[in-house]
Amino acid sequence: MPIRPSCVQAAGIACTIICVAQVGQLVGMSSVVNSPVSVLVISLATQCVAAYIGDIMRRRGPRLTEDERKDFETVQTAALTLLALIIGFSFAMAVTRYDQRKNYEQTEANAIGTAYVRADLLPAKDAKDVRELLKRYLDQRVLFYLARDEQKISQINSDTRTLQADLWSTTSRAASTQPTPVMALAVASMNDVLNAQGYTQAAWWNRIPVAAWGMMGLIAIACNFLVGYGERRRGAPLLLVLPLIISIPFFLIADIDSPRGGIIRVPPQNLIALSANLRSQ
Repeated sequence: MPIRPSCVQAAGIACTIICVAQVGQLVGMSSVVNSPVSVLVISLATQCVAAYIGDIMRRRGPRLTEDERKDFETVQTAALTLLALIIGFSFAMAVTRYDQRKNYEQTEANAIGTAYVRADLLPAKDAKDVRELLKRYLDQRVLFYLARDEQKISQINSDTRTLQADLWSTTSRAASTQPTPVMALAVASMNDVLNAQGYTQAAWWNRIPVAAWGMMGLIAIACNFLVGYGERRRGAPLLLVLPLIISIPFFLIADIDSPRGGIIRVPPQNLIALSANLRSQ
C-alpha cells in the first residue's frame, strides 16, 4: 500500500506536537505536578490543541480508504488502551504513596508516645526536660503536616532538627551516666522517634517520577491527535470530551501524589490526638 501524503503530513504534525510537548514538560515539570490545578489546566489545554490539530489535518487531507481506516482504528485503539493502563498504574502508585504517608504518621505518633512514657526511666530532672522537649517536638511535627508555605516549612524543619539534637543529647547524657539495660530502653525509644521522622520525610519525597508524568502526557497528546484525525464528524463533541475525561484522572493522581499542593492530604490525626492527651496529663 503506497504511503499517502496526508498520512505523512499527519505523522509530521504528530511528531512536532510530541517534541514541543516534551520540551515543555521537561521545563518546570517538577513544580507543575505539585499543583493539581495546573496539571488539570495544562493537560486539558494541550490535549484540546492536539485534537484540534488532528481534526484540521483530517479535513484538509483526502479521506481514508476502508482498509486504511481499519489500520488507523487499530492503532488508535491500541494507543488509547495503553494510555488507560498507564493512568491506572499511575493512580495505583499515587494511592500506595498516600497510604505510606498515612502509615508513617501513625508510626511517628506511636514512637513519640512511647518515648514520652519511657522518659520515666530517666533521672527525674532529665525526664522532665525530655517530656517538655517531646511536647514541643510534637507541636512541630503537627505543623509539618499542616504547613504549605515553603518559608514556614523551612523554619519548621530547622526547629525540628534543633529539638532532635536536644532530645538526643539529653537522653544520651543520662544513659552515659547510668549505662543500664533499663536506660537502654529509653535510648531505644528516642532513637525510634528520630528514625520515624526520617521515614516520614522519605515518604513525602517519594513521588511519581517526572519521567512517568512526561510519558503519560505525551501518550495522552498523541491519543487526542489520533482521535481528532480519525473523527468523521465535523466539530464532534468527542474532541472536547476525551481531553476532559483524561485530564480529570491526571488531576486526581496529582492531587493524591502531592503531599502539600492538593486537596487530598494526610491529616495528622494521631499526632493531634497524642498532643491533646499529653497536655491533659
